[in-house]
Amino acid sequence: MTGYYDYVLGLIPAALIGITAALTIVGLPLVSAVPVGATVAIGLMGHAMFVNGPVAGTPSVRAGGSNTTGPAVTSQPGPTNAD
Repeated sequence: MTGYYDYVLGLIPAALIGITAALTIVGLPLVSAVPVGATVAIGLMGHAMFVNGPVAGTPSVRAGGSNTTGPAVTSQPGPTNAD
């Protein structure tokens, strides 16, 4: 199942390479086409990080009041350092 961030990861190199190639074919010098493609790729990264940034899921509470995202309570002791 692909999500938003999977598309962003695919569009970053596609924008950099595709826009640079398209502008070069149209006649823009490579020295000018690369920064334009890079600006679009950076814009995609900025949007993914700051506009539609990843957030932790909100914890849901069961009817009994227990938190479903917290650690399970067990009677077994935790891991011991072997040093």
